[in-house]
Amino acid sequence: MGNSPKIPPEISTKLRTLAHDLSNAIETVMQAGYLLGQAKLDEDTKKWVTLIDNASRDAARINREIRDILRSNSE
Repeated sequence: MGNSPKIPPEISTKLRTLAHDLSNAIETVMQAGYLLGQAKLDEDTKKWVTLIDNASRDAARINREIRDILRSNSE
């Protein structure tokens, strides 16, 4: 992160907790989407499942990036 200012420890701790909780919620959505995708679905419904899957993967990626920033900020 270069010369970026450090995040105060109490804020970093809270953000880490929130990122962890967000990971749990995203994982639930991803698993539910996966299981829904295994069912017999019409084509319109499959499109919605794909939309949920793509959005949850994006959310997981963003959350990983946030966690990486928090990790590098504490070093």
